[in-house]
Amino acid sequence: GRGLNSGEVRGLMDACDNDHSPTGARDAAIIALAYGGGLRRAEIAALDRESVTESEGELTIKVHGKRNKDRLIYLDGGAAGALLDWLAIRGDAPGALFWSGRRGGHLVRGQRISGQAIGDVLTKRAELAAIEPCTPHDLRRSFVSDLLDAGVDISTVANMAGHESIQTTRRYDRRGEQAKKKAAK
Repeated sequence: GRGLNSGEVRGLMDACDNDHSPTGARDAAIIALAYGGGLRRAEIAALDRESVTESEGELTIKVHGKRNKDRLIYLDGGAAGALLDWLAIRGDAPGALFWSGRRGGHLVRGQRISGQAIGDVLTKRAELAAIEPCTPHDLRRSFVSDLLDAGVDISTVANMAGHESIQTTRRYDRRGEQAKKKAAK
């Protein structure tokens, strides 16, 4: 896998923003959760509307992750905005947070999106953005590396990513030699 740079992530979001259909809003929210929350594709697919709460301008998402462990994800900024845009279209009815789609961009209300379809969303949006193909896990790698690059301690990043061990988090770090050079300065 690979990590995406900020221009590539922006390109993915622009490809969604240029699609004024409900599918564009859904896809932007999916990308926001994969990058802004570091969620795995299976975690995104498993989310229900009830998993998302908003209080005092803060969005909290309860994620049921690997090994049946729950964790909370906090979103703000653009990631929160993308999810709120989708929720305005989706509504508050209980059930799957993200709906599957049909040819022509029509969404099937209430029908849960699959993990495979989330991968297809990334393939489509990367093509529209004219960037190299990427996967939801590439966004997860970028989430980890960007947090580490911003100076967040590795233990906090591991908790945010749902890793049991910081050794796993280290394997996601794609910063390379530039991080060492920056630290030396």
